[in-house]
Amino acid sequence: MVETSQVRAGGPRGRRPGGADTRGEILGAARTLFATRGFERASMRAVAREAHVDPALVLHYFGTKEKLFIAAIELPFEPETALPAVLAGDTDSLGERVAAFAIGLLENEQARTRVLAIVRAAASEPAAAALLRGVIEQRIRDPIARALGTEDAALRASLMGSQIVGLVMARYVVCVEPLASLPADELAARVAPTFQRYLVGPLAGPD
Repeated sequence: MVETSQVRAGGPRGRRPGGADTRGEILGAARTLFATRGFERASMRAVAREAHVDPALVLHYFGTKEKLFIAAIELPFEPETALPAVLAGDTDSLGERVAAFAIGLLENEQARTRVLAIVRAAASEPAAAALLRGVIEQRIRDPIARALGTEDAALRASLMGSQIVGLVMARYVVCVEPLASLPADELAARVAPTFQRYLVGPLAGPD
């Protein structure tokens, strides 16, 4: 009876007021829309609808679409913890370790959703690409370069990253066969030699 009277009195229908987990639910909705629509087409109002909250709450918690994007598009792993573990050890098997880590991450649905959101946003919107570039350079490329310790380490780390982005597009976005249906362990084994060459092997330079 109380619920009925509240509805008749004009109580909230559909949109919820801010609550303890409202920020988290907005972030979840934003991740979904950025992954499926890209940065440009995922509006603040669309995020509010997806989260079933008033658009004012999205502005309250995040202020701008750019700030929402940075908060929502979290890396699917903690580089400060994961990278030292992957990079430590024998350099002769470095490509294998990196390939196993990268493919394992991409085969996880939740992690893959975040990666796809990052790739699609960067490909569709220059502003998103600029925001992401700083995060990726500081938290992924630079630590890998420092661990390699060579003069061309930043280039090597970038080349490896380009392979991963290309793999994401071909296998998980465009779904090119037979790559798209290749078993994960076989895929890791096939890309490992390329990762190894980029990271510690000989790189052909200008004549």
